[in-house]
Amino acid sequence: MPEPDVAALVAQVPARQVATLPDARVDDAVLPQTNRWYSGLVFGDQPVFAQPLSFQLTASGFTLGLPRPVGTATTVAAPHVPALTVDVGATRAVVSAADPVAVTLALLDDRGEVLGHVALAEGSPVVTFTAARDLTVRTEGGLSATPDGPSTARGEVGGTDWAVQAPSFDAGATAVAAGEVVGWYALPADATSAAERALADAAQHPVQGVDVTYGVDERVARTTLTYRTAGGDGAYVLAPHHRAGDQPERDGCGLGEYASLGGPLELCAGSRLDAFAPTVEPAPVPDVADASSHERQAILTALADDVASTPDFPSDTYFGGKALFRAATLVVLGEQLGATDQVADLRTRTEDALREWTQPDGCGQREARCFVYDPDARSVIGLTPSFGSDELNDHHFHYGYLLAAGGLLAADDPALADDLAPVLDLLATDVAAGTASDDLPQLRTFDPYSGHSWASGSAPFADGNNQESSSEAVNAWNGLGLWAQASGQDDLLAQATWLASTESAAARTYWTAPAPVPGFEHEIVSLVWGGKRDYATWFSPEPSAILGIQLIPMGPAQAALAEGVDPQRIRHAVVEAGADGTAPTFGGYVLAYLALAGDDDAAEAWERLLAIPADAVDDGTSRAALLAFVAAR
Repeated sequence: MPEPDVAALVAQVPARQVATLPDARVDDAVLPQTNRWYSGLVFGDQPVFAQPLSFQLTASGFTLGLPRPVGTATTVAAPHVPALTVDVGATRAVVSAADPVAVTLALLDDRGEVLGHVALAEGSPVVTFTAARDLTVRTEGGLSATPDGPSTARGEVGGTDWAVQAPSFDAGATAVAAGEVVGWYALPADATSAAERALADAAQHPVQGVDVTYGVDERVARTTLTYRTAGGDGAYVLAPHHRAGDQPERDGCGLGEYASLGGPLELCAGSRLDAFAPTVEPAPVPDVADASSHERQAILTALADDVASTPDFPSDTYFGGKALFRAATLVVLGEQLGATDQVADLRTRTEDALREWTQPDGCGQREARCFVYDPDARSVIGLTPSFGSDELNDHHFHYGYLLAAGGLLAADDPALADDLAPVLDLLATDVAAGTASDDLPQLRTFDPYSGHSWASGSAPFADGNNQESSSEAVNAWNGLGLWAQASGQDDLLAQATWLASTESAAARTYWTAPAPVPGFEHEIVSLVWGGKRDYATWFSPEPSAILGIQLIPMGPAQAALAEGVDPQRIRHAVVEAGADGTAPTFGGYVLAYLALAGDDDAAEAWERLLAIPADAVDDGTSRAALLAFVAAR
């Protein structure tokens, strides 16, 4: 099936400038790059974290660092600490090329003419500058010329060996002609001669971009990143999630390791990174076909109460989407249990609300429950926005709920799918376009190198971009897959499966089962940043919230977050979050998570879910759905 006609999708909704973003530092031909690991330099002057190196623009060039993680009781921090300062005499910079993994910056003089281009990419252990004209590049940091080594200059800075590969090096000054390259890199601890040669070669062959391809089958989802350079073999580093589980042997690897927040980064020579994750297929509602009659009756009793207590649907994109997802789950669960009449009115009500939300010209008639296209931000934005969605925050969270609701209710209703398609296809393309277009970027929120999404639009933080709710990111791609199934889009289904599989693997590696760090005292991480890991949330200090935001909405797709996790670790996380499940923030999700530890734990979770107060059940789910989740375990 061909890629969607993005221009035609965009043209269906009103065009309106509603985004509240800072000015983007981009060339005319480059879309504003929101939700990237490097968005802090697109919309401001923040450090960015390319793994293994960190980078920050300065008034006349840039600084480079090699972050070193340090743990405290609630935080693991690896900030940008400049080791080298590079001065090319620039007065400003603009992004001249960008994709989800790589970014190129044009450094300009005071007349706006290009001095040269800086290239950096996630997973690339080098940063390069290619001169556009004759000039002098100055590197401050205590390096000395090394005429006999593979590098041009080298020196220890802050306990790390740094090197420069360049046409010359004279007391920090490098004279370059147009087209010549200067490249900087840090060497891993105990670097071998093969590592030094690979890095020196990569430092003379700038990364021009990174091509992303993927494939899925019943067992694994594959990610392939190809680092495009003008010759040379290149170099890259494997992150922990790239090496988790059953991975193939890789040629050219094992050249050394860099420390990072998520665990060691393994240096490899080459330009193609392949990684695999267990396949996570789109999943609708819990399958209770094997539930006992006692369990079925308890779920039906809860279902009646949940349907009767369903409030009016909110009008903002987040809580409105959650409410529609909750209602659609109740409808499909009730129909699975033979309670079709009991949920019939709720089906009609939810379908009507979805049709309202997906009316293409809805924002021409009202100021809520509709979408516009902002031609400056190059994004689809819902009215009324929430949690900064007009700043391009959290689009995948919000739109994932709507896509899931549409996919659930239209699964056996082609007419409903046709009604919802124009706008739901547009929302899908806003967050997950397979290729870039003039109107929308490629994979707006998903980072193919890091294996997970970034939630902040402009990332105005010294710690880089961040994502809190790994489970809502998984829910987004599960919703994308449900919508692809309902609307008969096989290629979109394959893409959604790749996204859900990869995000689930990264969520286990960095959120729900992170590697231990000395000094850090918790089972999970709840906020993953480019330069930090936190046991905290944006909205609540409650331990139940800190774990629960990694579980919401606790449908079948979220079971993958515990795949392969030590059951004792799940139990410890639940105890840490509040073992009795009565906490008003996400207590129901915490108990459902306990059910994944084992049969006895599921029995305990079942009894507690029956007894917890109503306010311990979040508005993104229902007691019936949580009971069904436990029964399906």
